Amino acid sequence: MKRIFDVIFSVIGIIILSPFYIIVSLLIWSDSKGGILYKQERVGLNGQIFKVFKFRTMRPNSFSKGALTVGSRDPRITGIGYYLRKYKLDELPQLFNVLFGEMSFVGPRPEVKKYTDLYNDEQKKVLSVLPGITDYASIKFRNENDLLSASNTPEKLYIEQIMPEKLDLNMKYINDNNVFKDIKIIFDTFYTIIRH
Repeated sequence: MKRIFDVIFSVIGIIILSPFYIIVSLLIWSDSKGGILYKQERVGLNGQIFKVFKFRTMRPNSFSKGALTVGSRDPRITGIGYYLRKYKLDELPQLFNVLFGEMSFVGPRPEVKKYTDLYNDEQKKVLSVLPGITDYASIKFRNENDLLSASNTPEKLYIEQIMPEKLDLNMKYINDNNVFKDIKIIFDTFYTIIRH
């Protein structure tokens, strides 16, 4: 049922948003050098590596300077990238990840291997389901970048406090989920984005 939902609504979303994809692509192209899409390796179902799609919001080679984005005004972020990130529009190409079966609309956000290597045996259970575009943690940590920017040791804060709490929320989802809860999480995500 979940996979049917994902396929149907990812196709509908891609078709409806195709003019928007074109407009955003032109804005990114005119704003800074580099490709339109950013493809980053993430850890998915059963620990398999896949490439997550995003609209590029940072300048080329920014990832080499750190995996975490610190603050909404991280100097690596482009002008148009700021707004794409603010309204989570950079995530929209992940509809293709959903269509390809690498992701779902709702599920634990996929992490980079650097951080999944730190998971304990209990936390690794989040890799037993498809990662998602949104989840409980995405809603609760909507302002994650601002939390990190307020810390003198952002990566330590992420590893020791934010990531464990995200994983606890992921486990909550894994242990009690269904299509109706997925729909509620999707609507809660839209509400959170609009409210902020």
